[in-house]
Amino acid sequence: MQKTFKTLDEQIGILESRGLIINDYNYAKDVLFKENYFFLNGYRHLLIDPEHNNRFVKGATFDELYSIFIFDRRMRNIMFKNILIIENNIKSIISYQLSKKYGHREKDYLNPKHFKQENFRLSQVNDIINKMKRQIRLNGKQHRATKHYISNYGYIPMWVSVKVLSFGIIAELYTILKDEDQEEIADFYKINKKELSIYLSILANYRNLCAHEDILYDHQTQRNIPDNRYHQILNIPKVDDEYIYGKNDFFAVLIILKQMLGEDEFHDIIREISYEMDILDAKIDSVETKTILNKIGFPDNWRDISIID
Repeated sequence: MQKTFKTLDEQIGILESRGLIINDYNYAKDVLFKENYFFLNGYRHLLIDPEHNNRFVKGATFDELYSIFIFDRRMRNIMFKNILIIENNIKSIISYQLSKKYGHREKDYLNPKHFKQENFRLSQVNDIINKMKRQIRLNGKQHRATKHYISNYGYIPMWVSVKVLSFGIIAELYTILKDEDQEEIADFYKINKKELSIYLSILANYRNLCAHEDILYDHQTQRNIPDNRYHQILNIPKVDDEYIYGKNDFFAVLIILKQMLGEDEFHDIIREISYEMDILDAKIDSVETKTILNKIGFPDNWRDISIID
């Protein structure tokens, strides 16, 4: 069925026909005009009555729907700025490791022989190196530091080139590093190389989601983080022997941040998330805040992660 354009009044009419209470029509129209009905409506599932398909729960208001929208945005902002910290850290660590061991010119750190050499890996190695070269060539022309090195030295050292490489490329780069290089980098975070590879992939995925203001609360990645002591200590429930929270959801990202950020940085995250949850709790009456938190993968005792050593 073809979708047709709806005016702001028609959009409000659809929401009202599904049981959403609109207390201030002008305010609602202003929000819909600025924020986009399609994206705001993406949060309706949190206020839908499970016994009446596509109908809002009794008492649900437009203000509540918008409060959830703002909550998700603020949670994205918290995640984004902290994922950027890890992105910068891992770029610095990888560039230091490869430059120290293989040399700091492109012909050194982009030499295929300095990466995994198994036959089944060779095409992947060449593909990722070519992606790196392409990003350095295209993005390097617009970045002050890379332009400086090209103009003055004729090459770009890796500790500068990583600045113009995407987090996704860095995550891919880690997968083709030799085992000993992966292990040395993973040791810095006190996790194993397989875990770090999965973590970087998930963080890159969430980084892009946050940067493009996509809906966060129900996002799930294709890859799961391995079961770990955080799942066990928090006593996260299982279904069919699988943990229901903290595997490929928002809470899984929080578990990753716990392991890859400093203690003070992580406590700041918990404090900020708690603050936003308190604000949301004060604005939502038609459903329990706990229901919303569970939907984004947070167990009821999620705050206890901050006190786990």
